[in-house]
Amino acid sequence: MPDDHKIGHRERLKARFRKGGIDALADYELLELQLMTAIPRRDVKPLAKDLIKEFGSYAEVISATPERLSKISGVGDNVITILKLTEASAQKLTQGIILEKPVLSNWQALINYCNCHMAFRKNEQFRVLFLDRQNRLIADEKMQEGTIDHTPVYPREIIKRALELGSTAIILVHNHPSGDPTPSREDIEMTNRIAEAGKQLGVLLHDHLIISKTGHSSFKTMDLI
Repeated sequence: MPDDHKIGHRERLKARFRKGGIDALADYELLELQLMTAIPRRDVKPLAKDLIKEFGSYAEVISATPERLSKISGVGDNVITILKLTEASAQKLTQGIILEKPVLSNWQALINYCNCHMAFRKNEQFRVLFLDRQNRLIADEKMQEGTIDHTPVYPREIIKRALELGSTAIILVHNHPSGDPTPSREDIEMTNRIAEAGKQLGVLLHDHLIISKTGHSSFKTMDLI
C-alpha cells in the first residue's frame, strides 16, 4: 500500500488540477497524474520526469510509439495503454471539432487537428483532407508513409480517391520530422503536379500544409499555389 505521504501527494496534485486545470501543473506533473492510474501503488514522479527527459516534452511522450516507450525502465503495458489512450482522446477531440464543418472558416481548429496527428511523428506522413462542395471535411486519409525525410506521393491516386468520395476540393498535409516546416523544391513540384491533375478533373487544391513540432507552413499563404 502507498504510505500516507504518497497518498497525500497524489491527492494534493489532483486537487491542484481540479482547481487550476492544465495551467496549474508542470508537464511532468500532468504526466504523473496519468501514470497514477497505470501504476496505483508506486511513486511515479521519477518515471514521469524520466519520460520528459527522454522525449523532451509532454506532447512528445504521448506521441511516442509503443516500441520506443517500452524501452524506458518502468514502462509496461499499462503505462503504454494510458499514454496512447491520451493521444487517441486528443485526436478524437480535435477531429470532432472540424468533422463535417466548413474547414476554411475554422482554420485554427484544422491546424490544431493536423498538429495533434502529425507534428511529433518520426517519419514523414502524407495525408489528404477531402472536402465536399461546402468545404466540409468528409474524409481524412493517410495516403503514404515514408522515411524520416521522404514520402512517395502519386497524384493520380489522390485525384482518383477524391472522385471516389465525391470530393470537389482537397487539402494536402504532410509533416517534416526535422522540425523545419519550410517547403522543399520537391514539395513544391509535387504540389503543382497534384494541382494540375485535380484541375483537369474538377478537384480544387485549396492548400498544402507542412506540419512540424516547431510550427507549420501554408502553400496558399506563401503564394506557392
